[in-house]
Amino acid sequence: MSERAYIALGSNVGDRLSYLRRALKALKEHPEIRLSALSSVYETKPVGLTEQADFLNMVAAVDTALSPHALLDVTQGIEQALHRRREIRWGPRTLDIDILLYGNVTMEEDRLTIPHPRMTERAFVLVPLAELGPDVDIPGTGRTVQQQVEHVKGKEGIQRCPTISLAAEFGLTAS
Repeated sequence: MSERAYIALGSNVGDRLSYLRRALKALKEHPEIRLSALSSVYETKPVGLTEQADFLNMVAAVDTALSPHALLDVTQGIEQALHRRREIRWGPRTLDIDILLYGNVTMEEDRLTIPHPRMTERAFVLVPLAELGPDVDIPGTGRTVQQQVEHVKGKEGIQRCPTISLAAEFGLTAS
């Protein structure tokens, strides 16, 4: 049985767009993951550690029969293959991939928390997620994604990149 998961991708080191493309290609090539939809790409100001380059962020909707933990293994493997280093919390990174939602699953473990524990505070995640699933309920909040977007701060630091459309590159229609 397949579940719909939403995955955030971000990069602020080197060729940011290339890292997003390479991560999406790896997701698409996985035999148990189907890319279903891609949000627009957004350029966003860093959060937490603000003395670093701007990010490119986006969200992918995937359908998968993988368990949440197996999906995490895949995403972390992609990060490692693209030279992700976890040296400074909220610091610069070639690639960051986070599982935001996985069906209606809620879990809180040391290794994995779903929904992502800070997604409701992050406009750079919620704005692209709202393109793909505005009416998706965020478990435990009593709000849909669109309702949460209306309550989050920092939307002014997010700019859609109108000249970048990765959906067509991956055989998907734009959101």
